[in-house]
Amino acid sequence: MILSVEKKLKPRKQSAFAGAASVFRKHGGILRTMQAVRHGVHPRTLYAMRDVGVLERLGRGLYRLADLPPLGNPDLVAVALRVPEGVLCLISALAFHEITSQIPHEVHIALKRGAEPPRLEHPPIRVFWFTGKAFTEGTETHEVDGVNVRVYGAAKTVADCFKYRNKLGLDTAIESLKLFLGEKRGSPDDLVRFARVCRVEKVMRPYIEALL
Repeated sequence: MILSVEKKLKPRKQSAFAGAASVFRKHGGILRTMQAVRHGVHPRTLYAMRDVGVLERLGRGLYRLADLPPLGNPDLVAVALRVPEGVLCLISALAFHEITSQIPHEVHIALKRGAEPPRLEHPPIRVFWFTGKAFTEGTETHEVDGVNVRVYGAAKTVADCFKYRNKLGLDTAIESLKLFLGEKRGSPDDLVRFARVCRVEKVMRPYIEALL
């Protein structure tokens, strides 16, 4: 697409587009506006590339080269880049680990209590405020479409679901526990460890014992 568009442009703009595209490719094809500017892309060039379809807009101030292969998880990529301090949690993390039958209609992210609430036009997100070890423990980093995404591990997520059972439903928490154990995504000891971190050991232990 970039080459076909460049043929229709004046030489100076062709050069600007080619240079900007090179910057994007060096950084995985995705950049935020301020990142692109810091790497030498003029805002006029950035917006011109967007207007002719060389760049696609993933969200406010977030752009990606349009000729790259389609993203498999555009919502997760957008949230990871726009809210780098957040951690994928609860239903979104269950779906990531494939231990739920639910289909997320919004991205669930955990933020440390006191952090500034994110402002995203898209995708829809739901923020859960975590504190202390409940926020820091059990975090993993996975590469999704070339972008590092922070997500709680499977055992930590199951414990989180029991902690937030009043908001998500106890059935959701129990289903995640059954799938976790049935598909051997970790050990019962992992579950107990994170149950203690989330202060739900007394709630979870009878369910764990009943399923073993």
